[in-house]
Amino acid sequence: MMHINITRFAPGIAWFFVVLVLLCLPGKDIPSNNWFDKIYFDKWVHAGIFGLLALLFMLPFALSPLEDREKLQYFIRIAIATSIWGLTTEFIQKYCVSGRSFDLLDWLADSLGAFTAFTICRKKYI
Repeated sequence: MMHINITRFAPGIAWFFVVLVLLCLPGKDIPSNNWFDKIYFDKWVHAGIFGLLALLFMLPFALSPLEDREKLQYFIRIAIATSIWGLTTEFIQKYCVSGRSFDLLDWLADSLGAFTAFTICRKKYI
């Protein structure tokens, strides 16, 4: 088994904490705009931040000399873990953050972002 230097995961770890802070902002601190609501801007943001999260954790594996089969296994695991983390953050928002709620469509957007990162890495690096 090949080892990947932990420092290659620093961007993903840092982004994980940025996402956690953003998702724990109280509802009153989130800007609201009718135009943004019409284009479902928050769903695009969810897809983007979770897609980037998955991508940042996939890249160290993608750029490694692992066999394609091993890379694919890591990509799948990371996409699933990112989706589960998205669901977890919805529960955190519902039960622990003032003015925030559980939104199944947010989780769907999170999962779509993770799946998009998976698709990009699979096509580009395998």
